[in-house]
Amino acid sequence: MYTLKKLCLFFLVAFVSCETATKDNVEQKEIMTFTDKHTYAQPDESVVTHLDWTAAIDFESKTISAKAILTLSNSDDASKLMLDTKALSISEVLVDGDQIQFSLRAEEEHKGSALEIPITPQTRQVTVHYSTSPGAEALQWLSPQQTADKEKPFLFTQSQAILARSWVPIQDSPGIRFTYNAKVTVPQGLMALMSAENPQTVSDDGVYNFKMVQPIPAYLLALAVGDLTFTSLGQRSGVYAEASVIERSAAEFEDLESMITAAEELYGPYRWDRYDLLVLPPSFPFGGMENPRLTFATPTILAGDKSLVSLVAHELAHSWSGNLVTNATWDDFWLNEGFTVYFEQRIMEKLYDRDYSEMLAALAAQDLVEEIEAMTEAGNAKDTHLKLDLSMRNPDDGVTSIAYNKGYLLLRNIEETIGREKFDHFLKSYFEKNAFKVMTTEAFIRQFETFLQQESTNFDLNTWIYQSGLPEGIKLPSSNRFSEVDEQLTKYMAGAKPDELNTQQWTSHEWLHFVRSIPETVTNTQLAELDDAFGFTKSGNAEVLTGWLIQVVKHDFSPAYERLEDFLIHTGRRKFLSPIYGEMIKTEQGKIMASTIYKKARPNYHFVATNTLDDMLDQQ
Repeated sequence: MYTLKKLCLFFLVAFVSCETATKDNVEQKEIMTFTDKHTYAQPDESVVTHLDWTAAIDFESKTISAKAILTLSNSDDASKLMLDTKALSISEVLVDGDQIQFSLRAEEEHKGSALEIPITPQTRQVTVHYSTSPGAEALQWLSPQQTADKEKPFLFTQSQAILARSWVPIQDSPGIRFTYNAKVTVPQGLMALMSAENPQTVSDDGVYNFKMVQPIPAYLLALAVGDLTFTSLGQRSGVYAEASVIERSAAEFEDLESMITAAEELYGPYRWDRYDLLVLPPSFPFGGMENPRLTFATPTILAGDKSLVSLVAHELAHSWSGNLVTNATWDDFWLNEGFTVYFEQRIMEKLYDRDYSEMLAALAAQDLVEEIEAMTEAGNAKDTHLKLDLSMRNPDDGVTSIAYNKGYLLLRNIEETIGREKFDHFLKSYFEKNAFKVMTTEAFIRQFETFLQQESTNFDLNTWIYQSGLPEGIKLPSSNRFSEVDEQLTKYMAGAKPDELNTQQWTSHEWLHFVRSIPETVTNTQLAELDDAFGFTKSGNAEVLTGWLIQVVKHDFSPAYERLEDFLIHTGRRKFLSPIYGEMIKTEQGKIMASTIYKKARPNYHFVATNTLDDMLDQQ
């Protein structure tokens, strides 16, 4: 039984006023009746509403020494504040300025250690003095040799899903939002950036101040420190990168302002003031990370022809789906990613036309079908549900094509069933109504079914969300341009020479479909002929190269092994690493080669990547 104040506290997490019992309040009450299995936080008793963070970055010891001042809102019988930590060294805790005894519980797998701090209902601030460990899972410390310019060290964080607790003692749940200020001291000559208001020039004294006035969950806390420069791309956008990369980055992302405008025209105003990009060193484990105001991006999208900028559209779309309306728990992850892929596709269609976006959709469908088949064969059919059960598991296990592409196909099928105009109306009101709040799968279903009743329309959400695989009879996205690619590949396998194929107008997406579709019957002589004609081994497009290298491994095409090893050592993006290593370990010879390369490459990878690959390759 909750007291009125406790109920209001629960609502505070979602930033809903408790002054009147409106319909919206009732809906948010339903949304907030959930349990986050991956946090020790007890927000019904005490919830963090603001963080003041002061930190010093030490590259020599690979640690951060910091002070976190947490502003609280408490229930009328609060007796403790529960925080998430992982491998933090806590030196002192103050409650409203007075030193107190605290309890750091035994570490649990995945979750880390609970920091329990005694408080009273009147407690307003708790201060934690601490330092991170050199092996903090969110932090990647890079030597100068591991950067693009190879002159100065680099640090970046990756907090999603529950790694923020390894560098800040916080309530590390997507269902809890807070604002923050920060003061960060770094070695002189380096620039510090956060998911907040950022500098555009290097500070003379190495001290940087940050402010984030929009409330965010802990997984969107982000920090990067390096030898960086800035180039403006428009009135409210720009790009940060190392000097040797900045010109290419600015050229690749020159359409960013147009993307922001296109997104706003679809689903309402951008609510985060600025949208900047940071191009990280190659070890970044993801394509991008949607940190508010500052998307972290992999350099693997710098293809030179803007062919991979759909990733930027994806991270921009997260400014609405994910950052603005956030999955309440990691079991609801599809609400972040499925909506974002749908939004991304709409942006790409608006900017580049329907034919272009349909190629992207078809490639995503290929990935999805392949992953569903692999999961089902491995006995993990439940992981092909949209609504997951990640109890006692690392929530990073939910980062699969299911959340992204099955979620997208659900929304695409809704659009095709009820009509784009009606669905756009729903989505725009969905983002507006739920801005800076959290969302459960069940609450989404209720909101959408209410909308359907108003429109006198039906749609079967439950089959999509709670059953394995894909619903029977659905039509997957396809592309006429890919059908033409298939014709050319068939022509080649029937004896045509590469220069007889009609490939002159192909985009990188058509080339990716081509290399993915190379049949099992291809010979090494044919692979060599294709490589000589089209330069796959030398490709600067990481997507095409990955597709080719999978074929290289599958067919034991040794002329490309040097490029294979170089790519695996100098690329940290898990999306590329997992399928290549996965193909290698299918044979005994491949296992030996994979193990040899991984020992060289592993120091360049972030924990997010090694956490996956260690298990795959049986390495510790």
